[in-house]
Amino acid sequence: MSDFQKEVADRIVENSQNEALVKSASQFVEAATAPKYCYNFSFLGRPIIQYPQDMVAVQELIYATQPDLIVETGIAHGGSLIMSAAMLELNAACGGNPDAHVVGIDIDIREHNRVEIEKHPMFKRITMFEGSSIDPQIVDQVKKIAEGKERVLVFLDSMHSHDHVLAELEAYANLTTVESYCVVFDTIIEDLPDDIYPGRPWGVGDNAKTAVHEWLKSNDHFEIDKQTENKLLITVCPDGFLKRVR
Repeated sequence: MSDFQKEVADRIVENSQNEALVKSASQFVEAATAPKYCYNFSFLGRPIIQYPQDMVAVQELIYATQPDLIVETGIAHGGSLIMSAAMLELNAACGGNPDAHVVGIDIDIREHNRVEIEKHPMFKRITMFEGSSIDPQIVDQVKKIAEGKERVLVFLDSMHSHDHVLAELEAYANLTTVESYCVVFDTIIEDLPDDIYPGRPWGVGDNAKTAVHEWLKSNDHFEIDKQTENKLLITVCPDGFLKRVR
């Protein structure tokens, strides 16, 4: 396996330096955004608004970090929550924490989505909070749940404006344990045409990536994990895979 892993690592570096390949991946993401390509997928029966490549990255991170707790902002149809819970179930089957749990937060959990999530077999590992992810009362509740957890993984995927993501990073990133990750989704907004999200309160210069870059200026406990990004090439999280290193 060590030889194979070295081949993979070398290939990731080579791929990231392949200008034609990188350009093609970038062009695909741009071309696929307006047609809502990411809305086409589901996980264990629940819609998941993610690119398949990012779904693969998430399951790799969950297995590698073996978290006791996953904190997710943004619920929508619940596919991401179900995926995280299912991965924790698999981790437990492989000797991981049998009590590992997912906390999801959304400002509006629509009733039909809540019903479907709550009747799903994986709901046994899920707790949901309805309200703003940056509401101090919700932040405090999540922090209490995180107390004493040895391994915590964080996914930020709600409102993508600069100020909101920056506030989420301030609220939740430090829950991330060393060697684990805070993943900020939709940093790709900064790299797409400014008119590609009409009517949205974010765009070029005001989005998740600009928030990440500002936040990192005063937070040296995290580094951008370029290896994951270079492995995927097609991702909505460029500069968004933040690994806690100290």
